[in-house]
Amino acid sequence: MLIVSACLIGVNCKYDGGNNCHPEILELYKKGGVIPICPEQLGGLSTPRSPAEIRGGSGGDVLDGKARIITPHGEDVAESFKRGALESLKLAKHAGAKKAILKEKSPSCGPYFIYDGAFSGRIVAGKGVTAELFQREGIKVNSENDFKRKG
Repeated sequence: MLIVSACLIGVNCKYDGGNNCHPEILELYKKGGVIPICPEQLGGLSTPRSPAEIRGGSGGDVLDGKARIITPHGEDVAESFKRGALESLKLAKHAGAKKAILKEKSPSCGPYFIYDGAFSGRIVAGKGVTAELFQREGIKVNSENDFKRKG
């Protein structure tokens, strides 16, 4: 089984109500063996919702209580992101998933890059909360940009 960010198969679950449909990943889904997730929805956040960015670190820092996830209005939504990551992990473990394709730059899903936490549009190296939790638990995480890479 393969876990995939639901937005990558066309599910309208992005913060703005849209999606990030990736044709090749949608084809994988259609062939079966793919479980779509949206950690933010699993964490109890609505769609649409305010955008959010990690401030003060990366996904691991959020999991460890050292960073926050905030909206442009200053609301801290880190607990929803952590809850969503844990629910996503439950689904992945139940399915026996060993690999995930997660949406780059997302504060939940980004495996390599996230936004800088200042709502500046600047991208920095770092992982989202779910990507970090998956990697800590031994699930290989790739983005939509490198999912064909072996390993």
